[in-house]
Order: sequence, then C-alpha cells, then structure tokens
Amino acid sequence: MIDPHCHSSSILVQVPAIQAFELMADGVKQGQWAWGSWQRREAEPGLFVGTSVFDGRETFVRLHVDRERLQVDYDVGRTPDRMQFRNMARVIPGGLLQHGDDTCVVSLLTWRLATQDDAAWQQMSTVHEAEMYLIRGLLERQAES
Repeated sequence: MIDPHCHSSSILVQVPAIQAFELMADGVKQGQWAWGSWQRREAEPGLFVGTSVFDGRETFVRLHVDRERLQVDYDVGRTPDRMQFRNMARVIPGGLLQHGDDTCVVSLLTWRLATQDDAAWQQMSTVHEAEMYLIRGLLERQAES
C-alpha cells in the first residue's frame, strides 16, 4: 500500500546509534544531506537556514531534539514566521532490531500537507529516499577516518 499521508525512508548504517543521532540532531550538519535546505547556517540560536537545491530559495528549519528517544522533529518553512512541523528523524539502535550493536537504522518521516499536489509529494518522497544514501555515506566515511 502507498500511504497517502506519510512517507518513510530508512537505511541501515554501520555506526552506533548515538553517532547517527548526533548528525540528525545538528542543524548545521544537516545541511550536508538535506537538499531542501542545503549548506545550512545558524540564523539565530536554534534557527537554521539553507538553500533549496531545487528552486534556490531559502528554507528555515528549527529542530526539536529528544535525545532520550533518539528522535528529532523538524519545523520547516520559507520564513521563520511560517514554519510548521513537517519531518521527523528517528534512530533505532541496531541491537534492538537484531543487527549488530555498532549499527543503527536511520528513519526519516514526512507528512503530506493538504495543499501539496501529487508532483510535490512525489518529489519530496523521492528526495528523502535519496537523502538516506547521503546520510549513510556521511556517517560511514566519518567512522572510517
């Protein structure tokens, strides 16, 4: 079944969960893999801004970090006053899923707005799937060095 309301992407990564979580919970480093808000900088404490690789416009992001659950909620918008909850990242330690203890599964979920047409929803879903490979590459290269 294709879920019409929420898209999820996940990938197994060969690093401990806390290492993956640190990447997902870092508003600046997220700009290394988030194509909708690329090359991030901190605009003010807790508020980040990057440039969409698709339309060249700025996208603002605020992170709500739950370190205990290894979860990050992301508010997103084109301006700081129009931000809203859009995405969630969750890191699951590999041992909980019977993978090795030095592995984890990184998941990214996004929910469809009623105002998104099919093309915009398909683009976002496809992009999030591709971003999983960027996340894994960043984490595993970092672990090798």
